[in-house]
Amino acid sequence: MNFHLSQIPERTARPRTFGLTMVNDKGLSVAEARHLVSGAGPHVDLVKLAFGTPLVTTGLDEKIRIFQDAGIPVYFGGLLFEAFVIRNQFDDFLALLKEYNITYTEVSDGSIDITHSEKCGYIEKLAKYGTVLSEIGSRDKDREHITPPYQWIQLMQAELTAGSSYIVAEARETGTVGIYRDSGEVREGLVQEILTKVPAEKILWEAPRKDQQLYFLQLVGANANLGNITPSEVIALEAMRIGLRGDTFDLFLKDS
Repeated sequence: MNFHLSQIPERTARPRTFGLTMVNDKGLSVAEARHLVSGAGPHVDLVKLAFGTPLVTTGLDEKIRIFQDAGIPVYFGGLLFEAFVIRNQFDDFLALLKEYNITYTEVSDGSIDITHSEKCGYIEKLAKYGTVLSEIGSRDKDREHITPPYQWIQLMQAELTAGSSYIVAEARETGTVGIYRDSGEVREGLVQEILTKVPAEKILWEAPRKDQQLYFLQLVGANANLGNITPSEVIALEAMRIGLRGDTFDLFLKDS
């Protein structure tokens, strides 16, 4: 903090285990990565290199090093994991993690058809190498497929048991699938039922839109785990977390 202001909620300290802000990197340049670290580094806890961007990003090794040198773990988005699995190149994926010194991985099944037991098997294998985030909800789409809350809970609990450190509640970069309706509206009943059985500290809510971020800050508090944050919005989100944005201005003020 640059100066003192009373009635500011206490934020967890880095390296955080909850209260995480995960940035969705859809192709930042090396210079942009440096700018992100310079301007917002203390408020970034994870950087996800989205979908297949690592394959085509210029200066990938240098960019990863910039984040890692700043104490910010980097990981490949789940789609890249799936791309290796569908090609029977899982061992190559492990070698890639080692090559770039990446100790965080995301396991998902949004684009490939594997059983949940197979997914949990990959979680178990990758948990031996580091921290696993496993994604749930990518198949859920209004009017196409809706997983009932009890099944969300069963899947989450099974993946935590298999070795996941965090469950990623899927929204994609659009914020219109998984825990959200087509409109981007939060499926509140689903979220609240999940929280009766799964600790909030273990869930990373993908929330690319401001109204979605606000919902989880109001529900969970300043230290909600939020993901798929646009790099340019990190500071704005941190201000919202501590009640210094119009939407949360009254959230943490005590009656005098």
